[in-house]
Amino acid sequence: MLDAEDLSPERIRPLHRREYQQLIEAGAFEDERIELLRGVLVEMSPQSSDHVESCTRIATMLIRALGDDIEVRSHAPHGAGEDSMPEPDVVVVFGEPWGTPPSRTFLVVEVSYTSLQKDRLVKTPIYAEAGFPEYWIVDLAGRCVEVYTQPRDGMYAQMSTIGDDGVLRPTAFPEITIPVAEIVPPR
Repeated sequence: MLDAEDLSPERIRPLHRREYQQLIEAGAFEDERIELLRGVLVEMSPQSSDHVESCTRIATMLIRALGDDIEVRSHAPHGAGEDSMPEPDVVVVFGEPWGTPPSRTFLVVEVSYTSLQKDRLVKTPIYAEAGFPEYWIVDLAGRCVEVYTQPRDGMYAQMSTIGDDGVLRPTAFPEITIPVAEIVPPR
């Protein structure tokens, strides 16, 4: 890996989101599992069967509970600032006409086994800076969900951890309940 300090005074040029999107449209990254984080292309971890099960359960519960104007997307690129286009495991957005990017994001979810550090240290500030009102990190190994809310100044002002005996209620949709025990592997 190239150390940016070894290049001084030159800099590494970050890739901008619109450039990344143009490269994707041109087929530059076919068959690669990558996402753009802070201007850098980052390989994504392979998905375990527990990861797939958790993502599927979360998306299914949200789709069943939400109306037609709200979309639940899985493993889809989601713009977050000028230099980031992560691929959250689940994202809840306001439905828009075909080809129109979402105008409002309600909830972003990352399901973590091996990516917990990246999800906490890299993605949390990206999502907060983008103003996404709620971010969940489903910690499969810890059998809990970290809930981040109230984005302010590039950080979330509130964070709570809900164990496998608790229930999640999305801030934008408090009538929806998701038992944590149903989205993490059994003991």
